[in-house]
Amino acid sequence: MAAAGVAAVLGLAVLLPAAAFPCGAPRPQHPDNATASKSSPRKPDSSHRPALLSPQLLGTWLYVAGAAQFPRHLLEMLVIDHGHLHVEPRAGEQELLITQRVAAGDQCLTNNSTYFKIGTGNTTLVKHAKTQQTVGTLMNLSSEDVLLIQYQLQRERTYLGLYLYARNLSVSTAHREEFECHAKRLGLGEEEIVYAPWKTVRGRSRAGEGRQSRRGPRPGQGCQDPGL
Repeated sequence: MAAAGVAAVLGLAVLLPAAAFPCGAPRPQHPDNATASKSSPRKPDSSHRPALLSPQLLGTWLYVAGAAQFPRHLLEMLVIDHGHLHVEPRAGEQELLITQRVAAGDQCLTNNSTYFKIGTGNTTLVKHAKTQQTVGTLMNLSSEDVLLIQYQLQRERTYLGLYLYARNLSVSTAHREEFECHAKRLGLGEEEIVYAPWKTVRGRSRAGEGRQSRRGPRPGQGCQDPGL
């Protein structure tokens, strides 16, 4: 699939070849205390400071899985070998720059056209740097080591996507089920969920187990109504 075809995966609006970006998967990085103290925004006097502005968002997040309603996006997820995003402070006190990277075959792609906008009430939006358009939302999860981003694509209707990142690729069954519960609530079915790298998982699955193995636990297992 052409490099431009991967552009929508992980919410990338425009992907550029990155000659300096190695195709090898990165090791997860947590910001140390010194880095966090230098790079995190100053703590304002207001007691309404958003909780998600803490340094726990900074550093490298590895791509684990995605779910998409838009058919082309679903197909594109199958070509991802691995991906990650790196979060660092931006100019504004309530903004964090997102650098997204994807390896697909022998092509290494990168993009930094989006950023997190931290708002009141623990709301974190994904914004496009040039248009200032909101393209996604950071979802609340039970662990600080897992990141879940909901994206939206406006075409003839609004298509939703959900992407799971983690500090390392050893994501627990509970976190996978939590991701799939969120997908179910958005109307995303089992056939719209793909774990990366799809071709590696599929290649080692036994006959009759391919579909379940490539997609992880069955969506809906252990799901509870968010109001309960």
